[in-house]
Parts: sequence; C-alpha cells; structure tokens
Amino acid sequence: MLPRFEVIARHRPVAIVGSPFVQEECDPTTGTRSGTAATPFLAPYAAIEVALASGAGTTTLALTAADGSTLSVSLVEGSVSLSVAVGGSGSRHRSRRHGRVRAAPTRFALTLTGTHLAALTFENDAWLVRGRVDVAGLLDTRDPAWLGGLTSSWVSTGSTGPVGAVTGWSAGAFGQLGLRDIRLVSHADGSPYRDEGAVLFTATSAGPGFFDTGHTSLWRLDGTRLTHCSDLFFERPDRTGSFGDHATHLVRDGERWLVATSTWADFPGAKAQRRDATVQISLAESTDDLLRGQHVLATRFLALPTDGPSVGVWDPHLVRTATGQWLVGYVSARKFFDFHPVLASGPSLDELTLRGAATDRRATEGTTIVRIGDDWRVLASDGRDSSRATRGRFPVFDLELREVGALEAPYPTNIPWPTVIAPDESRPDDEWSLVTFDGTPAGGRLAGYGTHGDVVVMRAR
Repeated sequence: MLPRFEVIARHRPVAIVGSPFVQEECDPTTGTRSGTAATPFLAPYAAIEVALASGAGTTTLALTAADGSTLSVSLVEGSVSLSVAVGGSGSRHRSRRHGRVRAAPTRFALTLTGTHLAALTFENDAWLVRGRVDVAGLLDTRDPAWLGGLTSSWVSTGSTGPVGAVTGWSAGAFGQLGLRDIRLVSHADGSPYRDEGAVLFTATSAGPGFFDTGHTSLWRLDGTRLTHCSDLFFERPDRTGSFGDHATHLVRDGERWLVATSTWADFPGAKAQRRDATVQISLAESTDDLLRGQHVLATRFLALPTDGPSVGVWDPHLVRTATGQWLVGYVSARKFFDFHPVLASGPSLDELTLRGAATDRRATEGTTIVRIGDDWRVLASDGRDSSRATRGRFPVFDLELREVGALEAPYPTNIPWPTVIAPDESRPDDEWSLVTFDGTPAGGRLAGYGTHGDVVVMRAR
C-alpha cells in the first residue's frame, strides 16, 4: 500500500491577467488618461487590469470588438458598474449589495470568462467581485472572429489636478482565482511525465463564478515551487467556438498528446436550468507543444459505458496497461449531483466496456488509476456529502471497484482529488507525494461557489 502523507506546502496563485499580451507602466505625474491595444484572443478568457494611484474620478475598462460591440466596467467614486453594448443598444448593470467598495481599491479589473463579464477591485490585499453579468444570448463570445478582433482599453476621467489615477495596466488571457481538479500529467503507462525532474499537472483555473467560468491550465511543480505553463481550450464536435472545458487529463502517448476533458464550460449555474443539462467526456489528440502558450484543440466525444441511467460523466483518467488494454476511470451521475466512480476497459478508447462501478457511493469523484507494486488500483475521493461511513476520505479500489483500503492522508475541504506521484527512480532519496486542492473560496460572496481552491502538497511521512 501507499505510505502515510503529511502536508508540506500550500499555494494560492491568484492572477487576474494570467498571460499578459500587453503590459505598460504609466507615469501618473504626466496625467496619462488612457491606453489601448489590439488583443486578439483564442477563447473567451480575457482580462484587463489597472493599478490605481487614487480612486478619484472615473476609470473605465473595455473590450471592444471589430463590430463595435463593447463590454466595459467602470469605477466611479467607489461605485462599480458594468455595461454591455451590442448592435446600437446597451444595458448597464450594478449589484446593489456588492457594487460599492468598502476600502480604497489599489487595482481594478475586467474579466470575461466564458459568457460572464465581471468587475473586480483589489481591496485590503484581496480581489473582490463587485459585479457580474451573463451576456449569453446577447453576444457569441466563443465566436473565433469576434474574439480575434478584440481591443483592450482603459480611460480615466474626472480626476483632479495633474496626477492621473492609473499608474500601470496590463491585458491578456485570464488567469485564475484558485485551482482545483488537479490531475498529474502522465505517460500512457501511468507513470509521471517529468520535465527536467519536475512533475506537471493540469488544473481547473477557477473563474469569478460557477463551473462555467473556469478553464484548463497546465502547471509545473518542482519540489514545492509552482509555475504556470500553459492554457488549453477546446472545440466540440457538436458546437462552434472555443470552450473552457476542464477537469482534464493530459497523457503523453509516444509522439502525441491525448487530452481527455469534461464539458463543464457551459454547465448552468442556476439549478432551474439543469433539467436538460449534461456533461460529457471529450478527447483531443495533438503533436503540438502543449506545455507552453495557449492552444485550442479539436475534440471528439468518447462513448463511455455506465452502470445505469446517467445524466453525465466527468473526471477522466486514462492508462494503457502492458497488455495493450486501456483503463478509463471517470464519474457517472444518476442526477445532479448524485455521482460515483466507474471504470471501463477495452482494446482502444473507442471500444470500452464497463469493468466496475462503486454504486454504493453518492458523492465520490476524482477517479484515479495508479500502479502500486504489481497491482493496479483505483483511488477516489469520498466527499463530505457521502454516507457517514465513507465521507471525508480517499478510498482505494481494485479494478472491479471493490474497496480494498484507504489512503492515510489529511483530507482537505470540498472533494479533493487523490493525485499521487510515484518516486522518481533516478533519485534514490525521492518519496511518494500527493498533490490535491481544497474548497477555500476567493473573490467574495458575489463570486460564490466555484472559486476554490488552494493547492495542497503532501509527502510521505
């Protein structure tokens, strides 16, 4: 079995502009009042951020498309509002409860994550969402032509004296408020893919809202040092545009990458809209260098067997055994949200049959296949909404998904995945490690669920 684990590090890499396309300093003594730059995007995950010398006057940030449509946010004497202008008509939005700052902000930001426009202020060393509006139905933010013609800008007006309100600005791809759904990047045989000794993992970069504001990112963990590498977006076979689908497994198979992901990017946050909702698992193949930059990947859906009626499948994990058989772990949901681990196997990813299902579970996910000695095991995470006998733990199953044990490791909040990392055989002193996440939120109350979490690093005791 695996050793006992203990926490050795925690990270929270919050970044509004994760990958800047433009980054400029402004001399406030010159009274600089505006800035603009062409910022074509591959996917609707964009951000503009300004540093403020003072909160006086009005500061407005805007994304403007070639067709004239504009998404903007404004900070006026401590009050935050959002505006949407499309086809000659516009609307203005303000949160009555959250739209006024409580302390003088030192930074102000606009984000577009999927179909959600948000305004954020940096107050008392923390980012807070001060307004958010869903523009679905007004704009097709996933349209490549619309994204490719976007311009980012800011303007500051009405401040008194010769000193400008903005001391610097940046614009580029949205980063994250937190990280979750952490999955080790692996070779097809399940062993860790290493980059000069460091391991890599995919994560869901949490946006300022529910699941439909997140996207997939790639990270490098060298010891306890965490570094952002790249971002992955996806095209779907039944929809047009690029999506921030997430809960992803990246697999190196010879000279190609296999990318299995879950179609969470348009899952509705409102319960009333979930009557016909579903989540699927898609697969992309690529020979590009996915470890750097930003990429949009074409996908196909995997036909995955379930043990009964299912409204969705997610959390894919792929392994090919020495006999050439594929093992695919995932989650199946009887309804949203009543879900359990499933394992399928077959000679190819398009010829899979049901191998096992832990049907006694109701809130268990993070299905992870790992080789321990001579045996294959399936790890998972029993959330705190599980039955009293199984909640808050990392169960270990055999390939028929019969429980055979449990990890001895601290169990953070939410439903943390058991991403274990086998020792590096080239380093005799290396130990087993475990990287997971928790449910610590960010962004304030308006952002709500979905902004978690901290990255939790553990090592064998």
